[in-house]
Amino acid sequence: MLISLFITCYNDAMFPQTGRAVVAVLERLGHTVEFRPAQTCCGQMHFNSGYRKDAASLMRHFVETYRDAEVICCPSSSCVAMIREYYPELAAASGDAELIRQTEALVARVYEFSELLVDKLGVTDVGAFYPHTVTLHTSCHALRALHVGDRPAQLLRNVRGLTLVELDNSDRCCGFGGTFAVKNSDVSAAMLSEKVHCILETHAEACTGGDNSCLIHIGGALNRQRTGVQTLHLAEILASTEAGGVA
Repeated sequence: MLISLFITCYNDAMFPQTGRAVVAVLERLGHTVEFRPAQTCCGQMHFNSGYRKDAASLMRHFVETYRDAEVICCPSSSCVAMIREYYPELAAASGDAELIRQTEALVARVYEFSELLVDKLGVTDVGAFYPHTVTLHTSCHALRALHVGDRPAQLLRNVRGLTLVELDNSDRCCGFGGTFAVKNSDVSAAMLSEKVHCILETHAEACTGGDNSCLIHIGGALNRQRTGVQTLHLAEILASTEAGGVA
C-alpha cells in the first residue's frame, strides 16, 4: 500500500525522529511511504484562535496536496481531529460544491498512526523490541475526539521486552492544549503537576503517547525536575528493534 505521511508542522520542526520512526515501522510492514513536500500546517492553531479565514486557506491547501492520496497517516491525534471535525465545516462554509465533495472524500482516508496500524492494516505486533518500563499518556483529542481506545496499548503490549504500566487518571488533560498553556499558564502548570505526579507514581522509565504536543509539555516538567523519566512518541518505541535503534 502507498501511504502518504502528513508529518505535521511541529513534528517537522521539532521532532523529525517521529517521522523517521513512522516510516521505519510502515516500511518494515511492507508498505511504501511517500512525503509530499508541499504539505504544511493543518490550521488547528489558527482555527482555535479565531482565524477561520487562515484555517480555511490551509484546509484548501491540504485538500489540494493530498487529493489523490490513497491513505494518509498522521502521527498526531490533534491534527487528525482538526481535519475530521472541522475541515468539512470549513469546506461547507465556502459554498464550493466541488471542495465540499473533495474534502468529505479525503477526510475518510486520513488516519492517526495507531488507527492506521490496528484498524486499516490489521496489525498489533510490528516486530518491535524495547526493554523498558513504559506508561502511556493518551491526549484529549485521541481520547475524546478520535476515540482511539486501547489501540496504542494493544501495540505496546506486543512490543517484546516492554512492561506497560497503567497510568492513574489517564483520562485527565496534561494541561498543554496548545495556546491554552500560554493564555492560562497557571492552570496549565497545575494540571501538568498532577500529570507528572501520576507518571512518577508508575516508576516507569519512559512516558509515551501519540501526540508530541503533550509530550513536549510533560517532558519539559520531567526534565526540569530531573526525574530521569524520558518522553518519546509511540512510533519511536514501535520502530525500535533488538538490533538497536530504529530499523
